[in-house]
Amino acid sequence: MPDAGAIQEGDVDRLNRRNSRRGEPPVAPIYTRVDAEASLSLLAGQRYDTWFEPLKGVRARLRNAGHILGSAFIEMEVDARPRPVRFVFSGDIGPREKALQPDPSIPAPCDIVLLESTYGNRPRPRPTEAERRTLLGRELSDALKAGGNVIVPVFAVERTQEILDDIARLKRDGEIGAVPVFLDSPLAGRTTEVFRRHRRALDRGPDRPAFTGGDFRLIETVEQSKAIGRIHGGAVILAGSGMCEAGRVKHHLKDHLWRPDSTVLFVGYQAPGTLGALIRDGAARVRIHGEEINVKARIRAIDTYSGHADRDELVEWARPLLPTLGSALLVHGEPDAAQGLSEALFAAGLDRSFMTMPELDQAFDIEFHDDRWHAVPSQTAAVPRMPAAQASAQRDWHNDYAAALLDLRSALQQESDDRRRQQLLNEVRRLIDSHRVGVGNGSKRETMMSRS
Repeated sequence: MPDAGAIQEGDVDRLNRRNSRRGEPPVAPIYTRVDAEASLSLLAGQRYDTWFEPLKGVRARLRNAGHILGSAFIEMEVDARPRPVRFVFSGDIGPREKALQPDPSIPAPCDIVLLESTYGNRPRPRPTEAERRTLLGRELSDALKAGGNVIVPVFAVERTQEILDDIARLKRDGEIGAVPVFLDSPLAGRTTEVFRRHRRALDRGPDRPAFTGGDFRLIETVEQSKAIGRIHGGAVILAGSGMCEAGRVKHHLKDHLWRPDSTVLFVGYQAPGTLGALIRDGAARVRIHGEEINVKARIRAIDTYSGHADRDELVEWARPLLPTLGSALLVHGEPDAAQGLSEALFAAGLDRSFMTMPELDQAFDIEFHDDRWHAVPSQTAAVPRMPAAQASAQRDWHNDYAAALLDLRSALQQESDDRRRQQLLNEVRRLIDSHRVGVGNGSKRETMMSRS
């Protein structure tokens, strides 16, 4: 949380410098490092599988979700008549046979479940650890043979440690050479130390070496990060953030995306509209820190390091809940993923009327009928924070604005002479002027109507 606050402060500082030059008002971060550090005093640790009472009339326990180190799903009982209401909040459920985590615990029967649906619409390949490591080794070898560096956008918790662990094993087995590996993420470095301290809790098996994190060089300072930016070949650079939206990875992408011999290797989910998704999906050009970058690097992706259960694993995890369920709220997934999970749960025997895909700001009442507790959409309409179309996890106008600027520049470059370039610019200006006139007339009409 403090790291996220610091990232926001840095991003806002850069944005405000640009806003100042444009004559636009400054903005403030949602929260800062100091805010986050102050909030940590409000946290209290709880042991797995132990009931506690966060407030009167409510009992809860945390169960191992198998997602990342320390992750949990929540079972909760709330006093009510004619009997207590039992909830399960899945949070993020990990896949079976994950590299560093045990399988998720089995949930107890409940009335209402809030179930994640990240990969609810598709089964995913289930390679063994050896097969996954071989795939990573092949990608790294091919990338290094191309001559440039390998940039791996990573999430600080779990994904980084899995990759480092596999690279260490590949080196020990002689499958890749003594390639320098840089971890350019102070947060990931601190998290790796946590993994080392808790390595006995990791699911390694009796014949597996304890987690060490491998032979890598932790990059702490900005100056060190800039120094590895001067290395143009033969190195593996792991940097956050995992979806390329913030952090040091954006600087490495600026240094390497335009190089045909460099490789960007994605090892995690890329949400729609993020810089990572744009690059992974084949964008020819992107904007980073206000600069246009041509994408010439090799773009590769491995889909075997996910921390989320797939459709079939989610159904199997939820199966013990189905006989007693009154409502299943399918959350934390894009619409097609939630719909796919709904179909899979129906095939597993859950009535369609028991399933809901909540919308942003939607409220529910908990009602008892037909000998079950149900979550029923509230008749009290909440004031939405944004239109439904904007609430979905899709590209927004910022993405389209960046794409429009890139397309305009490309179109100007492709014109045969300056006269035709000027004609194109004039057409764009006419459209802008026409829009301004329309907006102005609309404002005048609204003013006249309000006066009437």
